[in-house]
Amino acid sequence: MDERRIAGQRRRSLPLAWRRADRRPAAVRYLRRPALDRSIVLAAFEGWNDAGEAASSALGYLARSWGASAVAEIDAEEFFDFTEVRPEVAIVDGGAREIAWPSTSVSVALSPPGERDVVLVRGHEPQLHWRGYCAAVAEVAKALNAEHVVTLGAYLSEVTHGRPVPVNAVSSHRGLLDRLDIAPSHYEGPTGIVGVLGLALPGAGIPTTSVWASVPCYSLPVSAKATLALVRVVTRITGRTVDTTELEEQAAEYERHMDELVREDEGVAAYVARLEEMQEVVGSELSAEGLAEEIERFLRNKRRS
Repeated sequence: MDERRIAGQRRRSLPLAWRRADRRPAAVRYLRRPALDRSIVLAAFEGWNDAGEAASSALGYLARSWGASAVAEIDAEEFFDFTEVRPEVAIVDGGAREIAWPSTSVSVALSPPGERDVVLVRGHEPQLHWRGYCAAVAEVAKALNAEHVVTLGAYLSEVTHGRPVPVNAVSSHRGLLDRLDIAPSHYEGPTGIVGVLGLALPGAGIPTTSVWASVPCYSLPVSAKATLALVRVVTRITGRTVDTTELEEQAAEYERHMDELVREDEGVAAYVARLEEMQEVVGSELSAEGLAEEIERFLRNKRRS
């Protein structure tokens, strides 16, 4: 008997579940697929890319303000280590227990007349299979007719809380940063999923812009001031308006708390004063070498006190 026929008979004789075992489940699950035209994707991820929770908070604020509704999710099964980002158990109606698995949510904020539809992609930074994850994000962008993906990030930097938040960006859109008057990023070093998406998606035919806000190294855990800076940049990129009154109040409160922190800790106050002196000389941000020297000096003083 022909070897191909034998192999075919063997495949047909296997149980159906076995024959499909090597097929991965679809990474993206759609609830619905709205007909969008020239949409913009905004994406932010909790974790390494999200100092002061600025990026994830910015996307959450925009989703609430624009009334975004869920349309899809990227399944976590092949992208997350559940010992790092654990599922949560909750008690629901009737006393039954339910598991909420981490996932990446995809929602859509439909536009008022004259503005752009926006797709919002939110979740925790994945730990596994980043190339596959980028492919899933690209699938979402293409399925929802996106012509631009904008990722948001925030990083700890050698800045002080009383000054305007420095924002920089990288874009595959030639001339976009000049038109928006945003400083280009010259960062080199370890990167997260935001950086990987920024390089992977243009290869799939989807232009990207990655926008980053600086957060002081001595910051409180949540920086509403950096969140506000990112939201303002997003409105310029998307052309969509948003009421930032609530966020402005939170940013002012954050700055008041930071002032208290500096007043109450002589070591932090001395560190901030040195940063201010150096910023007067070199600009809004110090070099990485300058930051390292200042941190080492700060820690030495703390140990002596």
